Amino acid sequence: MASQGAAGDLFQRKATGLLRGWSVRDAFIYAAFSINLITLGLFIFSYAPFIPEGSLILAVLLSGFYLVFQAVTYASLIAVMPRAGGDYVWQSRILGGGIGFVLAVTGWWFILWHWVPIYANILNVEVVAPVAYILGANGVAEFFNGSGGLFAASMFVAVFASVLISLGMRTYAKIQKFCFYVGLVGLALMLVLLAVHSNADFVAAFNEKAQAMFGVDDAYERTLQAGGAEFPAAAAFYPTLLLIPMVVFFNLWSNWGATLYGEVRGASDFRKNIYAMGGALISTTVVAAIMLLLFARTFGWDFYYAANNAYWAGEGVIPAWPYPGLLAAFFFDSPVLQLLLVGLLSLWFFGWCGTVFLSSTRVVFATAFDRVLPEAVSRTSRNGVPYVALLLMFIPSIPISYFYAFGEEFATWTLNATLVIATTFLGSAIAAAVLPWRRPDIYNASPISRYTVFGIPLVTVAAVMFAIFLLFCLYQWISRDVYGINNEASFIYLGILYGIAIVGYIAFRIIRRLQGIDLKMVYGEIPEE
Repeated sequence: MASQGAAGDLFQRKATGLLRGWSVRDAFIYAAFSINLITLGLFIFSYAPFIPEGSLILAVLLSGFYLVFQAVTYASLIAVMPRAGGDYVWQSRILGGGIGFVLAVTGWWFILWHWVPIYANILNVEVVAPVAYILGANGVAEFFNGSGGLFAASMFVAVFASVLISLGMRTYAKIQKFCFYVGLVGLALMLVLLAVHSNADFVAAFNEKAQAMFGVDDAYERTLQAGGAEFPAAAAFYPTLLLIPMVVFFNLWSNWGATLYGEVRGASDFRKNIYAMGGALISTTVVAAIMLLLFARTFGWDFYYAANNAYWAGEGVIPAWPYPGLLAAFFFDSPVLQLLLVGLLSLWFFGWCGTVFLSSTRVVFATAFDRVLPEAVSRTSRNGVPYVALLLMFIPSIPISYFYAFGEEFATWTLNATLVIATTFLGSAIAAAVLPWRRPDIYNASPISRYTVFGIPLVTVAAVMFAIFLLFCLYQWISRDVYGINNEASFIYLGILYGIAIVGYIAFRIIRRLQGIDLKMVYGEIPEE
């Protein structure tokens, strides 16, 4: 850790100005929202029919339990260096400033601009459209299914997330808790509805509501025909493994709050960090498996796959995306009760929305605190909000969202958004694996140094296992069309983003050298919180 004198010379100031406004429980809730079963989970599960021979339930369980290695890796890094900026701080101190800057800035700053319209699309299909259909406002749903509606929803996401973050960590935690606990009520209600009704009950309810809302007769049977009712009765193991790179679009993010741990009380406690990330991961995995089993029992597995398959093929019998929350609401005859269920489940979106910017602001802030970006970027408000960093997330997201919604090719360019973040995580896995040898002074003084596996540091074992998992996913994403991201134009676009980060780092390093500041010395120290 830097001495106060050194900190004053090397960094923008002696302390970051951020506040420890979160408890470990707050970090747990944030992790649970980051691997959001309702928003990300249900959305990603709808692509599972693209690999029909695989077992979605088994893929969720295998990936969820294996990713405990990720939780151990990040819990270890946090315990060693519980600082705002997470991946950037660790990679720059262990692997070098240039590597840390390029991977973190691209994976946490540039690429999260492109996630705003992705969040907006989920808002539209899981909240706006279901509410509109229940109210009979089909025209509203049609608008939000188009380019104008996607851009409008993107602006809502950007503004809503920014307002939440600007309130400060303590207020954010209160809002997050409300959304989490009330959202759990909605999730429990949906699961109970699925548990107490039979498949015959659902067939009747679905046919009735499809006719009333959309004028479609015999919708259940027509959905089976439109989506292909002949799905394999038994799953094969290798296709199940191939489903895992699909599933991790949903459950790879239990470490999303790692950049915030400079503001979490007790972050140096390794076991508490495991509880926050690993606990969220395991609990979400178990509930996901239960939910999918209930889908198979009540909706019918062939129907669930057929409905999603038909929708993505543009041949859906009803215009609505087959959102399980809306399907479960069909058991209610009262529109008020239908809206109640969809509304309760919508809190999973509103509690998750802030994650599109919050974690990234700390990475942007940390680069400025290290004197790489200009000093203004490290400014914080009285309640500890790095407001300039927040603006650097918010402002660029507006034109990005516009081009995503209205551009003919731009959305295609952004297909590799997940790949970029996974590459950043791979950088941290490598940093964690070599930590005991690259920075023995920091490692030996940390609480994780006493944990070993057959004499090998636990952090190294976990990091290597996590890196193997990431490399498997990256290879599959790049080599197979089924995941929808190995697009040449997207690779070129992302290469440009990496190029901008590299040029930016070189330029800022030269500027700082001319000012008499040696960034190599900065990266040799850890900032005070």
